[in-house]
Amino acid sequence: PAQQGVLIVYPHTSNWDFVVMILAKWSVGVQVRFWGKDKLFNIPLFGPWLSWVGGVPVDRTAPRGVVGQAVAHFETARAAGSYFWLGLSPEGTRKALGGLRSGFYRTAVEAGVPLGLIKLDYALKEVRVLDFIQLSGDENADMARIASVFQGVQGKVPAMASPVRLLDPAVPRTDTIVR
Repeated sequence: PAQQGVLIVYPHTSNWDFVVMILAKWSVGVQVRFWGKDKLFNIPLFGPWLSWVGGVPVDRTAPRGVVGQAVAHFETARAAGSYFWLGLSPEGTRKALGGLRSGFYRTAVEAGVPLGLIKLDYALKEVRVLDFIQLSGDENADMARIASVFQGVQGKVPAMASPVRLLDPAVPRTDTIVR
């Protein structure tokens, strides 16, 4: 639907999700990039392979943050008229959290790009693009719409699926890396 955008894949409950999504990406021939910890790209053989399959290194300690880095990628792609779609797991982890991290949402809003919703449904054995939406900036309305689209989707480990709502920034998280 556009030259640039964010794709979220829900739910992310298993290490197999990465393998399935890389194979799905290759099978449809779509050039989708994804975030990866910058340190992973420094590992011999593995780092270059990650870049080759679409990885984009992000420095989680950078002053602009991960969202700022992603928005900068979109701005560069837009200025060059280049294709740039960023695929993300909105949970950012395989373990169950109280909701989804807000990075995907803030990136799409700040970059002014559409959000694609992709289900990874192990019960139905399918990966499917469900919808493309332009976020309004009204988190409650946008997340209600996203939750309705993902209703009933089942990950490989259903108990590890996070509810489709943004994590409350007022609640301290134990999964946050502090440096």
